[in-house]
Amino acid sequence: MIGSLKGVVTAIGEDVALIEANGIGYVVQAGSRTLSRLSVGEAAMLCIETHVREDAIKLFGFSSEEERGWFVHLQSVQSVGAKVALAILDTLIVTDIADAISLQDKAAFARANGVGPKLAARIVQELAGKAPPRGFLAHAPLPSSGKGPVLVAGGAGVRGEAVSALVNLGIDATTAARAVATAMKTFEGDPPTPDLIRAALKEVRG
Repeated sequence: MIGSLKGVVTAIGEDVALIEANGIGYVVQAGSRTLSRLSVGEAAMLCIETHVREDAIKLFGFSSEEERGWFVHLQSVQSVGAKVALAILDTLIVTDIADAISLQDKAAFARANGVGPKLAARIVQELAGKAPPRGFLAHAPLPSSGKGPVLVAGGAGVRGEAVSALVNLGIDATTAARAVATAMKTFEGDPPTPDLIRAALKEVRG
């Protein structure tokens, strides 16, 4: 299985990129957000999710391991396939996806192509309470490859630390995630973890 790909972008299509590495051209399917970060003739490094079928092997590329993890995680929901998962990742960044699940924000998912109201409701219902994905490269970032996308560590950052802190205080994971997501909206950017924990506790206590 291919987990990452580093090479030179030789062509970019509507929903694919051709990346040449060691004399082999790999056709990689990707969302528009990822493709917009690529440039023909430039070096690129992508996280890869490999799908093996009886009639084909497909490579899906992402600019971070966290995005790849969410691509897989979203497909655990019935009726969410690769195309819909990519559409969601094109519409929402990974932190927005986590917030939408925590806040049961069905409308956020419904903005993605191919996601109707019923499917949006199923996504928030089935993923609520589940731990966010942590990819196998979450703690092993690879070096930058120049001007192309950089493979970065996934990880949950201050949000994950705050949720973990609340859970350690005896608050259930779903309530903790919802409180942190709500508290994050009161800050500009990522706040210090202690400040986020205090704000989230206020949300829990009302």
